[in-house]
Amino acid sequence: MKVLIVDDEEMIRGVLKEYVEFEGGTAFEAADGMQAVKMCRENDFDIIIMDVMMPRLDGFSAVKEIKKIKDIPVIMLSARGEEYDKLFGFEMGIDDYVTKPFSPKEVMARINAVLKRRGTDEHKDVLNFEGLTIDMVGRNVFVDGEKAELTPKEYEILFYFVKNKGVALTREKLLMDVWGFDFYGDDRTVDTHIKMLRSNLKQYRKFIVTLRGLGYKFEV
Repeated sequence: MKVLIVDDEEMIRGVLKEYVEFEGGTAFEAADGMQAVKMCRENDFDIIIMDVMMPRLDGFSAVKEIKKIKDIPVIMLSARGEEYDKLFGFEMGIDDYVTKPFSPKEVMARINAVLKRRGTDEHKDVLNFEGLTIDMVGRNVFVDGEKAELTPKEYEILFYFVKNKGVALTREKLLMDVWGFDFYGDDRTVDTHIKMLRSNLKQYRKFIVTLRGLGYKFEV
């Protein structure tokens, strides 16, 4: 989950970033609408949290510009709760509207609800983690645009990691779910295959984190 947080108040950006990262997402910050538009031209985000009142370019104007180039879900933040502002935002195509002061937990709940409705993140057929592209349906993996030659078992392990992103997985759990309950291997089987998978992922091996004495976790 890649979230762009746009607000001229550094404290608000910091609080929301902390909550996004706590839930396993990656947060990016912009201090005004112009910076947000520029970042959206150069990067892909799963969702944008956009303040309304900002210097240089306000939130509504920024959303209008962003919608011209990409269809990214937007949750607006505003200190004003007037019905006109909300209706204007929804007419522009925003997905939700939160009035300040707000609870960060509420914002996170709204983020998850919007992503679920829009079918983003794990529900997409093609996932991108920096330069790592995973085609869930076509069973293809690309490292910086170059197809990675994975064995069928390596595909299964990687897809299982992605579906359980941010979850600590024991070697026993991996053996049970990827190899099957009737597989008579041991922990070394898991370690050997993950070593080969990491090698094929090159610099993006960093996403497969070793949990000492436990197992592994796919973390972005």
